[in-house]
Amino acid sequence: MLENKKRKIILDCDPGHDDAIAILLAAGNPNIELVGITTVAGNAEIEKTTTNALQVCEIAGVYDIPVLQGAGQPLVRKRETAPDIHGDSGMDGPELPAPTRTIGEEHAVDFIIRELMESDGDITLVPTGPLTNIAMAMRREPAILSKIQEIVIMGGGTFGNWTPAAEFNIYVDADAAKVVFESGVPITMMGLDLTHQALATEEVCARIETIENPAAKFVSELLVFFRKTYLEFFGFEHPPVHDVCCVAYCIDPSVVETQKVRVDVETKGELTYGMTLVDVHGVTGLEPNVNVAMQLDHAKFWDMVVNALESYQDVYNAK
Repeated sequence: MLENKKRKIILDCDPGHDDAIAILLAAGNPNIELVGITTVAGNAEIEKTTTNALQVCEIAGVYDIPVLQGAGQPLVRKRETAPDIHGDSGMDGPELPAPTRTIGEEHAVDFIIRELMESDGDITLVPTGPLTNIAMAMRREPAILSKIQEIVIMGGGTFGNWTPAAEFNIYVDADAAKVVFESGVPITMMGLDLTHQALATEEVCARIETIENPAAKFVSELLVFFRKTYLEFFGFEHPPVHDVCCVAYCIDPSVVETQKVRVDVETKGELTYGMTLVDVHGVTGLEPNVNVAMQLDHAKFWDMVVNALESYQDVYNAK
């Protein structure tokens, strides 16, 4: 990333508690130019994730960034959502009014293709949900491959959280993930090995609670709900905010340490569908194709988030 130049990103997401915080970080950091927000089914059905994205934009005071609705089903398999983790709405916890904003007329896939084809090759795709939209765009218009600066993915890992082998985002549409991982585009993967370090500890939550604006209040309420479900279903004392890691990396890549390795996606295994085979020891001898994030600078990461939330005070003061 060039110094003093904003990084252009399209955030492809399925809000989702951590997706919501990722949107707020992207919209609240001066080093990011948020070209658009595209939605996909994942944590909840597509209508719900799209509504949630619109609601987060209103909380952020963001009305000029387009929100486009995308795929409501995986490429091949039946849809699977995560109400036990994110609630029925996909973003349970805060009480929010219905959004006044509406979505753009384009399908998310058409938007992604158009923006990439009209770009100077300087747009990073940041998918924090299943990779359905990204794979569809690649299949529909292969010419976009050379126009993608980088894809920063939340998904995968050397272990699973939805099955013993597979992380949720990859599992929901592993067929799409396989298309993306085999595309030849530069990929950085924020898998569970990394995102499980992005814990919203009591100290972190206390810092956020001291910020007196609606964006910070919203995040605090998200984390209260998320903490409860992660403790109940995964035994985590503090919830990990997986998707936020992708945006933090786009702001400052030094927030993580990466290792270039071979990653392949399993789509045929009876027990291992959706597994990302992360060849950390090079045993396959195959050419490395993914930068896998393995270590997070926890303090730097949360400073980014807190600073972004504090910046929203200026938004509310201007109203």
